Amino acid sequence: MNTPSQALSHAQARTRAAIVEATVSVLAANRTASLPVIAEAAGVGRTTVHRYFPDRDHLIREVTADSIAVVRELGVRADTGHGTPVDALHRLLAAYFSESDRIVFLFKDPAVLQNVPPDEQPDDDFVMELIRRGQVEGVFASDLNAVWIQHALLALVLQGCEDVSTGELPAHTAVTTILRTFLRGVSA
Repeated sequence: MNTPSQALSHAQARTRAAIVEATVSVLAANRTASLPVIAEAAGVGRTTVHRYFPDRDHLIREVTADSIAVVRELGVRADTGHGTPVDALHRLLAAYFSESDRIVFLFKDPAVLQNVPPDEQPDDDFVMELIRRGQVEGVFASDLNAVWIQHALLALVLQGCEDVSTGELPAHTAVTTILRTFLRGVSA
């Protein structure tokens, strides 16, 4: 078994990444899925999963950390400090929906982030900055609490990601549907 300090070969890195991706997708759909179900989704055997992750708890911790890193990168890529607040919000939503399984995995069940130290939690400061900028520029209602607006936005994102996963919301309309719903609800 490789420890985190040991370098993985290209093939091992691909296998590990496949296990992580499968875990995100499977657990986003079914939080109680077993290791054999995850292994099958990854296209590997259960013993292969155990070579990389000694147990289910370790796997979930690793997948949580990986997902937090991905979500942080989504925020950076969305570059929410530039452009109009609506354009920045559109970029952010598109980024989030590109990783909808990770959003559902991280945020649907509060227990996922329960044991993550505060300094390792997903960073949402850029979302609050975008909302406050939108309020100052008159795009978002200034008489609504910015934290409330943020909670409403993130709830819409989570529900949208879940609905895309279940087929309730077509993926190609998700961003515009959420954006339209959000903007009409918090417009100035």
